[in-house]
Amino acid sequence: MTNPPPPGNWSDPTWSAQPSSPAPDPTLVAGQPVPAQPGPVDPYAPAPYAPDPYAPVDPYAGAKQQATQPMPGYAPPGYAQPGYPQQYPGYGYPQQPKTNGLAIAAFVLALIGFTSCITAPIGAILGHVAQKQIRLSGESGAGMAKAAIIVGWILTGFLVLIILFYVAAIVYAIATSDNSSGSY
Repeated sequence: MTNPPPPGNWSDPTWSAQPSSPAPDPTLVAGQPVPAQPGPVDPYAPAPYAPDPYAPVDPYAGAKQQATQPMPGYAPPGYAQPGYPQQYPGYGYPQQPKTNGLAIAAFVLALIGFTSCITAPIGAILGHVAQKQIRLSGESGAGMAKAAIIVGWILTGFLVLIILFYVAAIVYAIATSDNSSGSY
C-alpha cells in the first residue's frame, strides 16, 4: 500500500514516486556556462619566440645530462631518491650467508696440529660442534668444519701412534737394561 502524494507544492524527498533530480553542475550559473577569467597580462614579459633552426647543436647534450643524473635505482645508504624505488634485500648481488666462526677456529686448530699435534683433537671436536651449529642456523662453513674433523682426527691418530711408540720404546729400554752391574 502506498501513501498519497503530499498536498500542495511541498515535495517530500522520502516519497518514492517522485523523480530524483540530477546534482547541480558547479560550472553552470543559472543554467549558463561560466566564462573563463583571463589573467592580467604582463606588458614587460618577453615575447615567445621559436628556437633558431641554424643554431649550433651540442651532440653530447644528452650524454652530459645523463652523466649528471644519478643512476636509476641507485641510492647511497640511508638516502632515498625521489621517484626511484627503495632498494630491497635480494636485489643486486646475492648476499652470502655468514661463515660459522667455530668452523674457522676448528680448521685453524686442526692445521696448527701439524706442528704441535696437541691442538688437532681440539680442532676435530670443535669441527663436530660447528657442524651441528651450521645445521641449525644455516650458516656457511660446512666444508671447513668437515676438513677440521678429518685433519684433526688423522693427526690425533698420528699423535696416539707416536705416544704408543715412545711408551713401547721406554718399556723396551727398561726391560732390556742391565741393572746387575750395580754401578751407575
